[in-house]
Amino acid sequence: MDSKETGSAPKRILVVEDEEDIVRLITFHLEKEGYRVLSTGSGREALQLARQQSPNLVILDIMLPEMDGLEVCRRLRAGKDTESIPIMILSAKKEELDRVLGLELGADDYMVKPFSVRELVARVRATFRRFDREENNTSKEARETELKEKVLSLGCITLYPERHQVTVNGEQRTLTHKEFLLLELLMQNAGKVLTRDLLLDKVWGYEVEIDTRTVDVHIRYLRQKIESDPTFPRYIETVRGVGYKFAKE
Repeated sequence: MDSKETGSAPKRILVVEDEEDIVRLITFHLEKEGYRVLSTGSGREALQLARQQSPNLVILDIMLPEMDGLEVCRRLRAGKDTESIPIMILSAKKEELDRVLGLELGADDYMVKPFSVRELVARVRATFRRFDREENNTSKEARETELKEKVLSLGCITLYPERHQVTVNGEQRTLTHKEFLLLELLMQNAGKVLTRDLLLDKVWGYEVEIDTRTVDVHIRYLRQKIESDPTFPRYIETVRGVGYKFAKE
C-alpha cells in the first residue's frame, strides 16, 4: 500500500543513474505510485544525498562516472547513517560474478538492464511493505515489552530483535538488514532445515522471481561476520541441495 492510499508521508527513493532517459522512466512510474524521487548521475553526490536526505531506498547503477556504483554501495554500507538503507542495484552487467559482487558488497537486490518497469515497481512495493510491517511489529512489541526484551541466544551469539543488534562473544557485529533477518529466522528455527525458497519468501518476500543464489551470497557474507572460521562454520550449516540450518547445540 503506497502513500497515496495511507495518507502518510511519501517514501523517498534515491535513483543513482547517469542515463537521463532511464531516470525519467523510473521517476515517472515511481511518482505515479506516490513515491518521492531524488536523482543524481554522480556517485559522490549520491553519498551526500543519502546522508542528507535519508532515503528509504536507493536504486543504484554500477556504471557511473568518477565513482562506480559498487564503491557507492560499499560506502553506504560502511556509513553509520546509511548502513541500513535498502539498496537495489540496476545494471547492464549480467554476469553471475557481477551479481555476486554486488550482493557481497551489501546490495539487497540486483536487477539487470534492460528491465521491466512493472517488475521494478513490484520489487519496490514489496520492499516497502516488508519494512513497514517489520516497523509496525517492532513498535507493537516495544510497547508490549517495554521493560523486557525478547533475546535470542545460542552458543556465543546473542540477537536483540528490538535493538536490531547482534553480539558474538559479547562483541557487537554490524549486519546489513537482510543478514540480520536471515540470522534471526535461522536462530528462531534452530535445528530445523530451512530451504532457500523459504528463506527468500520470508526475508525478501518478493512477488517476482529472484535467483536462490542471492541467499547463498548473503549466507556466505553473514558467516564471515559471525563465524570464527567461515570455511568450517560452527553455527550456520549447509544442507546440500536443500538449504541451511542453525546448529541447535
